Amino acid sequence: MSGQPNTRLSDLFGLAGWSKGELARLVNKQAGAMGHPQLATDTSRVRRWIDMGEIPRDPVPRVLAALFTERLGRVVTIEDLGLVRHGRTGKRQGGGNAEHPDGVPWAPERTAAVLTEFTGMDLMLNRRGLVGAGVALTAGSALSSAMHDWLLTDPTLKADAPAVDDPLHADPAGFDRYEAAPIGSQEIEELERSVEVFRAWDAARGGGLQRKAVVGQLNEVGGMLAYRHPDHLQRRLWGVAANLAVLAGWMSHDVGLEPTAQKYFVIAAHAAREGGDRPRAGEALSRAARQMVHLGRPDDALDLMKLAQSGSGAEVLPRTRAMLFTIEAWAQASMGKGQAMRRTLGQAEDLFVSDRGDVPPPSWMQTFKEEDLYGMQALAYRTLAEHEAGAAAHAQHYAEKALALRIDGRQRSKIFDFLSMASACFIADDPEQADRYARLALVSMGSNSSHRTWDRLRQMYRLTAEYANYPRINELREEIRLALPKAKGGSTAQA
Repeated sequence: MSGQPNTRLSDLFGLAGWSKGELARLVNKQAGAMGHPQLATDTSRVRRWIDMGEIPRDPVPRVLAALFTERLGRVVTIEDLGLVRHGRTGKRQGGGNAEHPDGVPWAPERTAAVLTEFTGMDLMLNRRGLVGAGVALTAGSALSSAMHDWLLTDPTLKADAPAVDDPLHADPAGFDRYEAAPIGSQEIEELERSVEVFRAWDAARGGGLQRKAVVGQLNEVGGMLAYRHPDHLQRRLWGVAANLAVLAGWMSHDVGLEPTAQKYFVIAAHAAREGGDRPRAGEALSRAARQMVHLGRPDDALDLMKLAQSGSGAEVLPRTRAMLFTIEAWAQASMGKGQAMRRTLGQAEDLFVSDRGDVPPPSWMQTFKEEDLYGMQALAYRTLAEHEAGAAAHAQHYAEKALALRIDGRQRSKIFDFLSMASACFIADDPEQADRYARLALVSMGSNSSHRTWDRLRQMYRLTAEYANYPRINELREEIRLALPKAKGGSTAQA
């Protein structure tokens, strides 16, 4: 017992709206349902948890995490509640300290447990039809400052680290925990193939339809990581975990579960670093940066990109660095920094063409091809065109080049290119061409579960207002209004 209030638990308790007596009764009831009928919590004990910083013994933290998850409709972990006993330092109760207020990075031996706990809670929300709302994203500056020193140090695999507890045991977390057991190279190969299947499905159809399957697979991998395998197998397993966590994050972002997505990107960075793959850790953070730009927070994105660039290490391939620069350029374009954006895109182009291809790219970079470079250039110039109308012509140029190469079935990327082209055409005062590309996007979106495509469509819709007196554009506007998903309450979402 620290004697200091548990600020994290107190904050969430206030959001939940329970009384201390009510929470005590709920803990006893939930514990019984989880197979612990002997648990007897009372009001005074709840008061000690909140006001005195007492950390209850297992299974109470897991019970509390389940209760708060269901009550708030978003994933709440033991870490979020400030109820972790091992590997935490600092004065602030609740898993952080003055330098790391958001509880990251966590201790290396906690990564598999955090991964398994978070995915278990996410699956529970999926089963009960709840949504990941009601929590704010962590600022990019807070994440980058918390993870800077950790990411730039050499990773230590669990096999090399001193044993904390029984080597076959990880902290209990979540529900339906995968029982720790050894696996071999054949099982890991099957897991690696499953990542490729999920990745292809996501690119073709959007993240909504397979998100739960990816989260479930990641949950099992977290359990596998609780067993200490030989070094070479453990590294590959961490790689699978990183790839699945990035996918889970991207799919969550794709359907609007933003805080959940951010957590998966952070988990992915931890998993990649545990496996000694710093470029993968940097790429995971770049996903969080892309999320920030999409949500209108480019300054936070630039904070994250600085860490992603510096944390990727010297072994990062030129094409990977090119991809990172395109995200940085998009953030700069969002801020109207045209000169910086052009300079950054120039660096991206130089790096892309300098990649001789003599070193095979990692699996997670095989989807960044020439058309993806063009697509990101089109997006950056289209974004800048909101500040400098002359940039629209460059956006059209690169979008056309990207679309000419889109032949591999990645339908979501093609939709984004259509929308970049349509928006650029509207800004360039070419409504006839804009109408054509907007309709191509609209036709394609019916078979895609990506909410981000609808967000981008709304951005394009704003540009149609100037041409509302054109019969074809007025018709297009009506078709978009009818197609846009309904907001809560049944009305059409604001466009």
